[in-house]
Amino acid sequence: MSMNPHAFSETERAAVYRAIAERRDMRHFSTGSVAPELLARLLNAAHQAPSVGLMQPWRFMRITDVFLRRQIQALVEAERIRTAEALGERSDEFMRLKVEGIGDCAELLVAALADGREAHVFGRRTLPQMDLASLSCAIQNLWLAARAEGLGMGWVSLFEPRALGELLGLPEGAEPVALLCLGPVEDFYPRPMLVEQGWAEERPLAEMLFENRWGVRP
Repeated sequence: MSMNPHAFSETERAAVYRAIAERRDMRHFSTGSVAPELLARLLNAAHQAPSVGLMQPWRFMRITDVFLRRQIQALVEAERIRTAEALGERSDEFMRLKVEGIGDCAELLVAALADGREAHVFGRRTLPQMDLASLSCAIQNLWLAARAEGLGMGWVSLFEPRALGELLGLPEGAEPVALLCLGPVEDFYPRPMLVEQGWAEERPLAEMLFENRWGVRP
C-alpha cells in the first residue's frame, strides 16, 4: 500500500495520538513555573485553532495578581457548594472531589468569548453556538500542546459567568467560559480523575457511533 504523501512520519503520528490519549483534566499541580517563551508557544498553538468564518472569538486573560486569583478561587468555591446542593444524594461524594487547582497551578488563564460576536453571521446564522465551538477548539489545542510539553492543564467551569465577568472587567457581550489551570505536575493520571475517584465511568465509542439514522449502529 502506497504511503499518503501528506501524512506525517510514523514517529510523528504516534506522538500526536499519544498527546491525545494522555491528555488529562488535571487538578493536582507541583511547584514550578512556566517559562515565558513556553507560555507564548502554547498560546500561539491555541490561536492556530480553526474558527467558524475565521471569527477567532477567543480571548485569553493571564491572571498574575495574587489577590485576584484568590477572588476567582472564592467564586469557584461558592459555585462548588451550590453544585453540591443541586446534586442531592451525591452531594457529599462531590464535595470530596478536588475540582480545581487554582491555588497551586503555575499559571491561571481565563478563556472568554469576545464581545461583538453578533456581527459574525458566516457559519452562525443557524448555529450561533459555533463561537463556543471555536473557542473550545482553541482550548483543546492549548491542552494538547501543554501535554506534549509535559505540562498539566485543568479546565474549571464551576463559576457564575456574570460574577467572574464583572470581577475581570469584561465588556458587555463578552463571556468567560473557562478557567484554565496550567503548570508542572508530579504525574499525569493514568485514567481520567473522575474515573479514578469512582465518580463516573467512560463509555465506549461504539455507544456514540450511528450510521445514517439516529440510534442505528454500524
